Order: sequence, then structure tokens, then C-alpha cells
Amino acid sequence: MQRKRIYVAYTGGTIGMQQSTRGFIPVPGFLTDTVKRMPEFYRPEMPEFDIHEYHPVIDSSDMTPAHWLAVAKDIQSNYQQYDGFVVLHGTDTMAYTASALSFML
Repeated sequence: MQRKRIYVAYTGGTIGMQQSTRGFIPVPGFLTDTVKRMPEFYRPEMPEFDIHEYHPVIDSSDMTPAHWLAVAKDIQSNYQQYDGFVVLHGTDTMAYTASALSFML
């Protein structure tokens, strides 16, 4: 059986932050590097996945309609290559982004 493929759009949020002397801060590549070190994501029964990290990662309180459009375009341009899509996003405006994407896609 062929493994499913998942596209992960990482826009920002706590899931990709690392503790520093200034509190938790977004660190480019931190989420991707962390996932690479977690063997449970690479078990044969798990889907294959690609993480697309936006640069710079976006604090969700700064998310704008232009960002929504960028995520929608990324999903649209990759739609035929993947079986599913996951958008990792901060919680401040997640509901707004989810609603906007539901209408755009």
C-alpha cells in the first residue's frame, strides 16, 4: 500500500518556538529540525510529509489577508501532489485564517 503524503504549512506559532533569555521566540528551522529527530514520525504506517516553513515565520497576531492568500496559493499549487494539508498556525487568529481558507479553497 502506498503511503499518503501530507503537506505541512508552518506559518508560525508556539509549536515552533524555542526558549531563550527573552522568553519563547520563533527560531527558523527549529520545528523542522525537531521533527527530524522524532522517529515516531517516520514509522512505516505514518504518512510521508513535507514541511514548508514560511520565512519569516509569522506571529499570528500579525497575520493579514495577504498571508491567507499566500497559504491558499501554496495549497492550491501543491494540491495534486499531496493527499492532505495541515496548517500550523498560532492561536491568536487561527479561527480567522481557518475561516478565510475554507472560503478560498
